[in-house]
Amino acid sequence: MSSLEILDKSIRRIPNFPKPGILFYDITGVIINPIAFNYCLDRMAEICKELKIDAISGIESRGFLFAAPLAARLQLPLILIRKKGKLPGKTYSCKYSLEYGIAEIEAHIDDIKQGQRVVVIDDLIATGGTLKAAKTIFEQAGATVVEFLGVVGLPFLNYKEALEPTPVRTLINYDCE
Repeated sequence: MSSLEILDKSIRRIPNFPKPGILFYDITGVIINPIAFNYCLDRMAEICKELKIDAISGIESRGFLFAAPLAARLQLPLILIRKKGKLPGKTYSCKYSLEYGIAEIEAHIDDIKQGQRVVVIDDLIATGGTLKAAKTIFEQAGATVVEFLGVVGLPFLNYKEALEPTPVRTLINYDCE
């Protein structure tokens, strides 16, 4: 069995969660499977090395699970993107729309350097709303998001169009609802 097949088998599909009609892709099976988890980190490291970046950013909370060990492997700073109110001190922030309301994310002002080249990591990329807001935060600081990187992609939700012109890469895609 290939590493990609192991990854696919590690992702549980949970129908009607968190609400009816939604098929939830649960990555906790990836975290408990060292082969699948290391495959993700190895592939992400290869991609990031190609991009010549200065930092890794992780989206709260499941994005942290991949971004933190990846940043340590690559010996790069880790910039956390958190929900509003979770970071002390001065922050950049951005509000964005959800299907059921408005959310806001933040990053510490001191963590982002002008001119920095950053890859933003999340576990699953769906509509791209959170990632687009993260990009806005980096732009406020004069940094550049060179790519968005996720474990799971749901391209039928059109995240690539929402995040253009920034490239988006995922390790595995699911093309149906």
